[in-house]
Amino acid sequence: MIPVVDLRAEYLAVKAEIDAAVQRVLESGWYILGKEVAAFEEEFAAWCGVAGSVGVGNGTDALHIALRACGVGPGDEVITVAHTAVATAAAIALTGATPVFVDIDPATYTLDPAQLDPAQLDPAQLAGAITPRTKAVIPVHLYGHPADLGGILPIARAAGLRVIEDCAQAHGAEWLGKRVGSYGDLACFSFYPTKNLGALGDGGAIAGNDPALLERVRLLREYGWKPENRYISEIEGMNSRLDEIQAAILRVKLTHLDDWNEHRRALAQVYAAQLPDSVVKPVERPDCRHVYHLYVIRAADRDGLREKLRAAGVATGIHYPVPVHLQAAYRHLSPVSLPATEQAAGEILSLPMHSTLTVEQIERVCAELSKLEIEHLDADGLCDRL
Repeated sequence: MIPVVDLRAEYLAVKAEIDAAVQRVLESGWYILGKEVAAFEEEFAAWCGVAGSVGVGNGTDALHIALRACGVGPGDEVITVAHTAVATAAAIALTGATPVFVDIDPATYTLDPAQLDPAQLDPAQLAGAITPRTKAVIPVHLYGHPADLGGILPIARAAGLRVIEDCAQAHGAEWLGKRVGSYGDLACFSFYPTKNLGALGDGGAIAGNDPALLERVRLLREYGWKPENRYISEIEGMNSRLDEIQAAILRVKLTHLDDWNEHRRALAQVYAAQLPDSVVKPVERPDCRHVYHLYVIRAADRDGLREKLRAAGVATGIHYPVPVHLQAAYRHLSPVSLPATEQAAGEILSLPMHSTLTVEQIERVCAELSKLEIEHLDADGLCDRL
């Protein structure tokens, strides 16, 4: 079976380096917020092209803390998409604020900037418009492709909204030649093991250029303590700390990340050249650089296609099968209709994509797909904006 992701293979590819890094931490006798975390925060910030970063326990905590650092709390609204991991909405709810879901650009699966402008919304979608209660916008850079920051940022800035980038699936993706995570007020990263930069456990980070916001993030991640006043809470914080072992592992993997991303991009080119035209392939906007955290196609009979591939020895995934606004925990928020989101959820299919996948494996996936009779899904309507 060709897997969608192979975490063991990625570990084995850099096993000696990771083992040495872990051993270094074990022998140090310091396991929480020590030299490894401080070094990783500095190295990751430099890699992202921002002033600083703060390591936290996971990507959900990163979003939660970033929102709180930006003053989001009970009674506020935060605009985001429903076509995302539920963590995006969960983090908003943890602050006491309300997630407000808007529709996606069907070509890139990311937030459609037109949904932020009330003048461009039909009456059924007015819940997605900016209101007096709106405090922030979270554009999700999904599957490795940047959201349309060129459309989102001017609208958000004009309305006085905070912009918090969800970069959990976009380590190294670029817009206008700069890495995502360097444009918003703050940016949030997950280091869940499957990510382009993945730990061997949970981990996350918040990056940004505003020293005051970064200082507030540091206070929030550990009970509101300052280094010089440990055990004295300046503000109401929480406990969300990236541990030394994960930081050491991430430092190793960060040195390989650019090469791994280039490998993903090369594999995506093979897919694009060899997949049958009956499936809709991912797009890359001209002003963007896609890093293919996932390689997501669309097909009319997605479920039937998935079963045929499984029988042929090809694993697939669905990211994500039920939009957040239709899930039991969140559908009470508003009766909003998101047609592009809902259509995508029934057609998307994630093909194998990871840093140790080979061209030969990709060619086998494409060959198996080419053998199948696949109902043609016209891509013209999805890509007419590009």
